[in-house]
Amino acid sequence: MRARSLLPALWIGVLSLAAGCGSMHSQPPTVIDVHKVVDLSYAFGPDTIYWPTAESFTLERVHYGPTDQGYWYAANNLCMAEHGGTHMDAPIHFAQGRRTNEQVPLASCIGPAVIVDVRQKAAANRDYRLSVDDLQQWESSNGRIPAGAVVIMYSGWGQHWGNKLRYMGTDKKGDTANLHFPGFSKEAAEFLVTQRDIAAIGVDTASIDYGPSTDFLVHRIINGADKPGFENIANLDRLPAKGATVIALPMKITGGTGGPARIIALLP
Repeated sequence: MRARSLLPALWIGVLSLAAGCGSMHSQPPTVIDVHKVVDLSYAFGPDTIYWPTAESFTLERVHYGPTDQGYWYAANNLCMAEHGGTHMDAPIHFAQGRRTNEQVPLASCIGPAVIVDVRQKAAANRDYRLSVDDLQQWESSNGRIPAGAVVIMYSGWGQHWGNKLRYMGTDKKGDTANLHFPGFSKEAAEFLVTQRDIAAIGVDTASIDYGPSTDFLVHRIINGADKPGFENIANLDRLPAKGATVIALPMKITGGTGGPARIIALLP
């Protein structure tokens, strides 16, 4: 029930309608204010950024045009790695025996958005790691990180999306030795899973671990706590430090270690 309790009132009516219209007969339909819905996802296409060792997104046209019978028909096949573009890292990604993609509950994908702004620090150091002090400074201004929160690092890295060299630190296929971008610190990850009751973490970069990492401790800590991570989140400049609600809906892949996600935010 936690996921439902975290949704703003305007969405509870919508979900109730989806579950069964009979319970809503005495209530008017809820009107969604589209101006309060923010898309936090990048579109998938030929320019989508993937990890240097991963296969990129490809779209194969199956049919596009009129059929022999005269009606229009269009269909494609697609192929992509799990971890690229806006996507979820399921706990199994770096933690043996933890949840696979389809086992991640909605309660881990929906929650109050905690947006920790480290843009100035990331601009000065492209390998910056979000610290416990950054989290405590956020709490000094906004109150304690709420239970069930999705804690997101806002580094400003979205400005580099589309430029793989700037975004990743390298644009060479297979090159993992020259990755440079911000992420969470080991200490911040430990703080969030031991001192706070979070649902997940997210970043506007390619990884919750910073670029030069070779041990991926943040992944191991977050995934080890059976929590997902969300990477390559877009449009964080449109969210307040607190008050928004994140809804992340990954493609539901049986046995998956992650998967592409459509992530949105509902503004207060």
